[in-house]
Amino acid sequence: MSNQQDGQKRARTGGKDGRMSRREFMAGTSAAAFTFSIMKPGLVRGTEANSKISMGLIGCGGRGVWLADLCKQHGGYEMVAGADYFGDRVNSFGERFKIPKDRLYETLSGYQRLLESDVDAVMVETPPYFHPEQAAAAVEAGKHVYLAKPIAVDVPGCQSVGASGKKATEKKLCFLVDFQTRANEFYIEALKRVHAGAIGELVFGEATYHAGFPFNHMVEALAKDPTNSEVRLRSWGLDRVLSGDIITEQNIHTLDVLNWVMDKPPIQAFGNGGRKFRNEVGDIWGNFTVLFQYSKDVGVTFSSRQSNGYGTDEGIKNRMFGTEGVLETTYGGKVLIRAAKEDFYRGGETTNIYTEGAKTNLATFYDNITGGKFENSTVKPSVQSNLLTVLGRTAAYENRVVTWKEIMSSREKLKIDRKGLKS
Repeated sequence: MSNQQDGQKRARTGGKDGRMSRREFMAGTSAAAFTFSIMKPGLVRGTEANSKISMGLIGCGGRGVWLADLCKQHGGYEMVAGADYFGDRVNSFGERFKIPKDRLYETLSGYQRLLESDVDAVMVETPPYFHPEQAAAAVEAGKHVYLAKPIAVDVPGCQSVGASGKKATEKKLCFLVDFQTRANEFYIEALKRVHAGAIGELVFGEATYHAGFPFNHMVEALAKDPTNSEVRLRSWGLDRVLSGDIITEQNIHTLDVLNWVMDKPPIQAFGNGGRKFRNEVGDIWGNFTVLFQYSKDVGVTFSSRQSNGYGTDEGIKNRMFGTEGVLETTYGGKVLIRAAKEDFYRGGETTNIYTEGAKTNLATFYDNITGGKFENSTVKPSVQSNLLTVLGRTAAYENRVVTWKEIMSSREKLKIDRKGLKS
């Protein structure tokens, strides 16, 4: 079986290694090496001896280590430090990249000691709950930031990341949020055409994220010891505070495309959902349904599930209907515009978007640092997309209409119980 077929199979069954179903389903990764063009950082920072960007990894789990491997493939980075609450993870990371013990940091505050070191940049790959404080601390310490999505789990967290992005620009630091779709040539071209009027006036749309359950590997441990704070932290995907629930932690990918299409926030949202698919421990939901209402009477329906689909169609999909055509996007599949016009956009396949998108983002991050480009254009749309997930989540949790104005004024900050955790 090929790597791509194996990845897609594991996505349908929830995966054996604990990565998100999106990460397996859409990965479709080829084993071929990816070649980057490299500009010597020494030309920017002054010395040929500093020819690589020194990188520290905050969050040494599966995706963090996977991205560190991509940094190694790139050739312009050197992994020199790591931080993770769990010693087994950070030590394994250190062994893999031959990092000295004194550059490996444990406990909740370990990332702060990493930031006190001489690293040029950091990748933040911890549970989403920690992203705002760690990103803010990194910018304050003068480090370039490569941040995982989602950027936060609540409105104050989103606003914090927005402020960190602005501060990074002021301090001439790079700050990049890792969305693969926004780095894909077919998505970029299709959205450019939609915004130029290719499908006419927008009428209504659909956004879906239907997939299997990606956190099976966490269930058994939490079921055995549900009150253990460290087990809960290791099982973060089952916790709505640590993860933001599935609408934020995973569904943000389809909602980011929706936000990209609309290019503005909705007026309000109404939603529902629940745990009918959830027999396991934890408090995350198994499905969401939300209607987002935009200006000019444009409505977009969103639905998500993490369950056995019994052979039904799965994936991250968006369709936007206009008066003169239809935009269709599938993460890991086809992106195109259907229209009566002869010059409709045929688009292309995004089979390897999960890997290629990350590689492109790492190359862009490198080029921005070495080229002194500090516009940090990924921050603002990422903040708005993340806020869209919080709007939908709030409307569903409370089963009522929630306005964008209301959510933007929210001061509710999700908090974890740190009792039992090593600070």
